[in-house]
Amino acid sequence: MGNLKIYPQKLQGEVKIPPSKSMAHRAVICAALGDGASRVTNIDYSDDIIATIDAMSSLGAVITKKEEYLEVTGIKSTANKVNDQIKEERTIDCNESGSTLRFLVPIAALFDGVNRFVGRGNLGKRPLDTYYNIFNEQGIKYTHKEGILDLKTEGKLKAGEFRLKGNISSQFITGLLFTLPLLDGDSKIIITTQLESKGYIDLTLSAMKDFGIDVINKDYEEFIIKGNQTYKSRDYRVEGDYSQAAFFLSADALLNNVVVNDLKTDSLQGDKEVMDILERMGVSFKNKNNGLIGEVDNNLKATIIDGSQCPDIIPVISLAAALSEGTTEIINAGRLRIKECDRLAAVTSELNKLGAKIIEKEDGLIIEGVTKLKGDVEVWSHKDHRIAMTLAIASTVCDSPIILKDYECVSKSYPEFWKDFKNVGGSFDEWNMGK
Repeated sequence: MGNLKIYPQKLQGEVKIPPSKSMAHRAVICAALGDGASRVTNIDYSDDIIATIDAMSSLGAVITKKEEYLEVTGIKSTANKVNDQIKEERTIDCNESGSTLRFLVPIAALFDGVNRFVGRGNLGKRPLDTYYNIFNEQGIKYTHKEGILDLKTEGKLKAGEFRLKGNISSQFITGLLFTLPLLDGDSKIIITTQLESKGYIDLTLSAMKDFGIDVINKDYEEFIIKGNQTYKSRDYRVEGDYSQAAFFLSADALLNNVVVNDLKTDSLQGDKEVMDILERMGVSFKNKNNGLIGEVDNNLKATIIDGSQCPDIIPVISLAAALSEGTTEIINAGRLRIKECDRLAAVTSELNKLGAKIIEKEDGLIIEGVTKLKGDVEVWSHKDHRIAMTLAIASTVCDSPIILKDYECVSKSYPEFWKDFKNVGGSFDEWNMGK
């Protein structure tokens, strides 16, 4: 992995935000489970999306990557019909994508044979007990290894009643929502605790509805799913990604001047919360050149930020909080510890190197605002795309250059980030640590 020397430079210009990774995962899966040929447009081939494309291909979908769109011929699966292309044993490589893993585990249980899930990085540390409990109840065979992802499953999922905790990860609920409509029988998902990340469930239900699947949502406490439904093929455009827009909207909060394009104003994405949080801190958003820009009249103000519904934007919001007046508290953010890295620890370590005053708590952060950040230090992405992009935005308010280690990890979600950063005035050089 390489290193960048990033110079303190204000950003100005326009950025077309890449398509939503969350919606792209869902569109690929719905199309691949469909009954014909679909076309998915405005898709970015990040590492995570490629993982989902390859995973659905391993289950029998025929997916062709074009430069401007994705062609998907669906598996045409139901509980009573197994695609002839499905092998008795298949390997599903999830790379480092938690969404791919947790979405695909129940989907793969639609088919006969053995499924082997493999991956890299911290993926093996992400808990899967929710599925193990279901496997035990339904007699589905499985083996797994501790600390690394090497999970084997054998057996088909059966319709019924599924009781899930809502404070672990909405990805388990999404995985079952994708799968249960295809089973021979009706099912119910009962949420036994308060549901976090409701926005992600909204995205799942929206995508499923677009592809012809009906689910009854009873106030996020129960989901009623009729069996023997069919995903319908269609053309689908993926909307822009608020979790990626958060970096440039936060840059605007730090007195940069970036117009962010291709955001859906009525989006269901939970990470749209970035706008509400920044507005509470003193940012006003305006339309400019058919895009969105944030403006600040006075100093940013501290606030309380609940990370339970929008964990992916917490790293860059922590940066804005570090330069706000007063003390910001981030609460209900414990799940950040089991992302690509321990993001609470990484944010604390790396921003404090730059002069921030952050105290790490078990499930959150206490951030005492400072007036400026320093440079002339080496910081590390922790090989986490969101930490790398946060540090890039931090460089714009440092008083001297910083050295960022392992910058390429942005390919996980935003392969064109450094190109976009440079196009709006970001300045950096490859850096040889031996010099």
